[in-house]
Amino acid sequence: MTFLDPSHRQLPTGAAKLLHMNWALIVLLTAIAATGFMMLYSVADGSWDPWASRQMTRYGVGLAIMMIVGFIHIRFWRSVAPLAYIGGIVLLLFVEFFGSVGMGAQRWINLGFIQLQPSELMKVALVMALALYYDWLDPEKVSRPQWLILPIVLTLVPMALVLKQPDLGTAILLAAGAGVVMFMAGVSLWYFGTAIAAGVGLVTLVMKSRGTTWQILEGYQYKRIETFLDPSTDPLGSGYHITQSKIALGSGGLTGRGFMEGTQTRLNFLPEKHTDFIFTTLAEEFGFIGSISLLALYALVVVFALASAMRNRDRFGALLTTGIAATFFFFFAVNMAMVMGLIPVVGVPLPLVSYGGSAMLVLMAAFGLVQSAHIHRPR
Repeated sequence: MTFLDPSHRQLPTGAAKLLHMNWALIVLLTAIAATGFMMLYSVADGSWDPWASRQMTRYGVGLAIMMIVGFIHIRFWRSVAPLAYIGGIVLLLFVEFFGSVGMGAQRWINLGFIQLQPSELMKVALVMALALYYDWLDPEKVSRPQWLILPIVLTLVPMALVLKQPDLGTAILLAAGAGVVMFMAGVSLWYFGTAIAAGVGLVTLVMKSRGTTWQILEGYQYKRIETFLDPSTDPLGSGYHITQSKIALGSGGLTGRGFMEGTQTRLNFLPEKHTDFIFTTLAEEFGFIGSISLLALYALVVVFALASAMRNRDRFGALLTTGIAATFFFFFAVNMAMVMGLIPVVGVPLPLVSYGGSAMLVLMAAFGLVQSAHIHRPR
């Protein structure tokens, strides 16, 4: 894939940018968000309050943000990438000392009208910083060890701050998004093999550290791992969430029990039904068909984003789009795997469906960057 110099681009201007937007992507995102509105209406027992109405307002604001970000030239976003990364690190440090505490974690900054979660911003800022780095770097140097130090440091610093909160799920998403950008930039597969081997060693070290003075994870995170391996050991305690989630998933069958007819949801057996475990509510009410339909919408978003990246001859725009698409993929994949018991519960919401403010707004801004790269790509 070759890339043109920005000075040779033929770009749409003014109202013509509307025609060059990736409208298929907007339709898909809206369809996913509409699914979320419907499920939030259901879990509130047929009421728009307190969740669905607020979520609809946030999506409207997010859609406006996406359009505004998309209309701004991609060269501007390229120039502010270092500031976005530094700003993300500053906000993570602010959370460390002054952040709001909720559910045993210190992850938010209370702005009054919204609880800002800086780790959500960091997912996008990290992808922007790495895309800028590999756009600047000579492709022949990409796999040389000395040129891997900076991107690794750029990734590990926010990961360490996020793990301190603690937020294992977001740390995983940071690593996954960074890894995809590095892979697409041309980093040798040998490094990824080494990283996987190191990951296995790290998991071993984490498990051996339990109960020592240098214990790496929090006690509840070890409990989550035990619950993942055998939820039946504590079905009314730490295994309750995943046990009830599996019951809801199984009771939906092929076509589901019907809208607002899920017993696990109606009788409040299902915990966090409006946030992390909302997918199980959908599975119980609409069954396998409903679940696979939502998964198809998510997959199409990734496909359309990657197709846009493949047609983009601007290296920064292509890497940025690919990184955001990958982060989005891991976002929903981790949540679905989590509620199905395939991986430990790590507290990752379902994008655009789970109730939440900062996650939705940041995600829509991220897709605004995808739109900017798509609109202003060389033609």
